[in-house]
Amino acid sequence: MGHTWVEVEISDIERRKFKKVKALVDTGASLSVLPKRIAEELGIEAEREDEVATGAGIIKVKRGTAWIKLKGKEGPFNVWISDIIDKVLIGVVVLASFGFEVDPATGKLKERPLLLYQAKSSIALKRSRKLKRISRE
Repeated sequence: MGHTWVEVEISDIERRKFKKVKALVDTGASLSVLPKRIAEELGIEAEREDEVATGAGIIKVKRGTAWIKLKGKEGPFNVWISDIIDKVLIGVVVLASFGFEVDPATGKLKERPLLLYQAKSSIALKRSRKLKRISRE
């Protein structure tokens, strides 16, 4: 399918400083990442440090809060500030919160309904009912 790049506007939480950048949409990642240089430029400060899983193993990354604007939708989000990753990555938490997904046929973002609750599949539902019935016997 290739890579999906989008233009996003990132700003500090008070929206005093902002920057428009090309960001890589990473559907394999939950988290969104800012390079440390962009976070510093916008005054986005680390609030805490988290251990996160990456393809290279577990690493510690600082977390801050940024205002993200994508295709006319905007809001505050946690971002992880990296001195290793040199590009803005948009993870699925931001995508799903804005009601977007990547269309596998085109590689572009498309709108989808927000997902409040995902019901179990009918097979999983039948299994759970069967297990409950067996446990009562």
